[in-house]
Amino acid sequence: MFDLPPGVPEQFDEHVRLHADLLALAFKADITRVATLLGARDLTNRVYSFPKSPLFPEGGTSPSFHGASHHQDDPAQIKRYAQINRYHVSTLAYLAQKLRSIPEGDGTLLDHSLILYGTNMGNSNQHQHYDVPHVLVGGAGGQLRGNRHLKYDRKTVPTGNLLLSILDMYGVHKDVQGDSTGRLAKL
Repeated sequence: MFDLPPGVPEQFDEHVRLHADLLALAFKADITRVATLLGARDLTNRVYSFPKSPLFPEGGTSPSFHGASHHQDDPAQIKRYAQINRYHVSTLAYLAQKLRSIPEGDGTLLDHSLILYGTNMGNSNQHQHYDVPHVLVGGAGGQLRGNRHLKYDRKTVPTGNLLLSILDMYGVHKDVQGDSTGRLAKL
């Protein structure tokens, strides 16, 4: 076990919010327009403390992220894994709200940004790399229409197609990205 460097919050929640605050500040100051924030490594053994709340009615401590991802299709274990993922999505909501609170030009920083949030597996219990869920948040400077849920036929659309479509939004035109087979329809 490594000691945390001085000043690094012990609680993950404080740590990830600090990173989101720094990202928002960097965007607001126009220091950068591209950033990556890794909320959790796939193989992490991190556990999370959840206080009782409407989001986490049972409260308590979660199992490790990696261990929970191998839920063996057991409904009780899937529920625990879903709780961790729900928590991770709540950190996305914090970043989105932070960007939405910052005026920029004719809108907000969120209107002019795009957050790609996702995971690397569709079913981590079986290490399946198809049907990978992703969320796009923000307006991408008018390039993306929100308040939609897009569903594609199972096992037909690789993540590379999403990445190609996002690159197009920013004027970066490539023929292939990873295992892509084309652009996303309806995006």
